[in-house]
Amino acid sequence: MDTIIENQGLPGLDSLPPIDPLYVKRIRVDQSGSPAVNLDVELTNIVVRGFNKMKIVESQVDPKDYHWETKIFLPKMSIRGNYGLKGRILLINLNGHGNMSLEIDTLNIDLYTTARLYEKGNFTFCNVTDAKASYTIDKLKTRFDNLFNGNKELEESTNAFFNENWATLNQALQPIIQSAISEILLKYMRAIFHFIPANFFVSDIPTSKQLYGE
Repeated sequence: MDTIIENQGLPGLDSLPPIDPLYVKRIRVDQSGSPAVNLDVELTNIVVRGFNKMKIVESQVDPKDYHWETKIFLPKMSIRGNYGLKGRILLINLNGHGNMSLEIDTLNIDLYTTARLYEKGNFTFCNVTDAKASYTIDKLKTRFDNLFNGNKELEESTNAFFNENWATLNQALQPIIQSAISEILLKYMRAIFHFIPANFFVSDIPTSKQLYGE
């Protein structure tokens, strides 16, 4: 897997896109009910960078159902795009739209991936059905333009406040960041496992008939 990442795909396999940059069309998260966070956010035209430096720290496969539990490390990751939000973060009422950026340092991801085996030719493949990510970080720097419909002074002070309180802000933005990471890794793993047999990753993997009795 690290070889695929370092080579930005596989030579001769144009259908497997480079892992950096990665593009996500849309992420929508609606949070409510918390004193600190009551937020409806939509991100569009998202560009994510940093996955070309991704390292697989550890990966374990459960032989009962062949789900994966993987630990991943990225030294840095950035998310840029357009945002629209309405609600409250850190007790600040917000209603804005415009350009946004998130800069993350020292990203550790725990990825839980589910899959179903199937045969193609004489090989066993994995159909990756879902991927859920959780994460920890060492630093978050954010920038939201046009937070207050052109009030630059309030916009600058709020962005500064967010960066001073980045750990609390990270908790508020966690569903958004997790959604971006999960969608990216699900899309990429589906592409990889569609073209590369599971035998390449797990030498003693059973056939689908052996595992499911079908």
